[in-house]
Amino acid sequence: MSPRTLREALGGYLAVRRALGFKLIRAGLLLEQFVTFCEAAGIERVTAEVAIAWVCQPDGASPSWLSHRLSVVRSFARWLQAGDPATEVPDGGWLPPRHRPTPFLYTDAEVAALLDAARRARWPLSAATYEALIGVLAVTGMRVGEAIRLDRSDVSLDDGLVTICESKFGKSRQLVLHPSSVAALRVYLRRRRALSPAPAQPALFVHPAGNRVTYRSVGPMFRTLCQRAGIAPRSASCRPTIHGLRHTWAVDTLVGWYRDGVDVQATLPLLSTWMGHADPKWSYWYLSASPELLALAAARLEGPAVRRP
Repeated sequence: MSPRTLREALGGYLAVRRALGFKLIRAGLLLEQFVTFCEAAGIERVTAEVAIAWVCQPDGASPSWLSHRLSVVRSFARWLQAGDPATEVPDGGWLPPRHRPTPFLYTDAEVAALLDAARRARWPLSAATYEALIGVLAVTGMRVGEAIRLDRSDVSLDDGLVTICESKFGKSRQLVLHPSSVAALRVYLRRRRALSPAPAQPALFVHPAGNRVTYRSVGPMFRTLCQRAGIAPRSASCRPTIHGLRHTWAVDTLVGWYRDGVDVQATLPLLSTWMGHADPKWSYWYLSASPELLALAAARLEGPAVRRP
């Protein structure tokens, strides 16, 4: 297989996977780099040696990042092997297994401190945008990518609904907003119209320049807000991230259900639907995210549920 057909194969691979609902944004960029690496070396067929040489390129990379690169190239190699049996798939066991980091669960006081830090941002439109964005993530549990892709037309304040279109796995869903959240978004939209140099921009959350906020800009800004709010890592593997707002919402929801005596086993598919999981099994991970949640689950298994105040 020549480098040219290798690049063509990559196009077919990404097209099929994306048609199945996988976004593959980061994976697509990595595989573009891998194919470029092969082309520069004049490599015509993927081998385990070539794949591992590319995986190990970043100096000082963490085991989790190397493991992610390996996983990406292994998937592509398996695809190539179906049409070219001589293609080699690198062994997946030579790197440490990937482990999810310990989720950072925010307290109500920490969320309030984040919102306060956002309100004190230098640029008024940034302040309004990040206060609204953090608020939406905290009360809905939606993914960060889903929130920043929202258009104004996706939010119906009269109905109190947010429509998330074609998210992960190509699925769409609607989330119901609490009246207080509706009121907060009305305030944000008024400020957005007054402050944005491009008020007709369809994006819901915008930068001071009037364009849509991006994931690349949200991450550094959130880290800055955490520092200003005095929110520090709890351990080397438990650091405050914007994804922690989604984890916190899920755990708080489950804790509330246990406290109220809800049949969590029967209700978990509702949580999966709300969060946009393709299968309820992905929601079970949150059951191990909080000591309090584990204690409540254990108490439920040991005897009749007792309603707690």
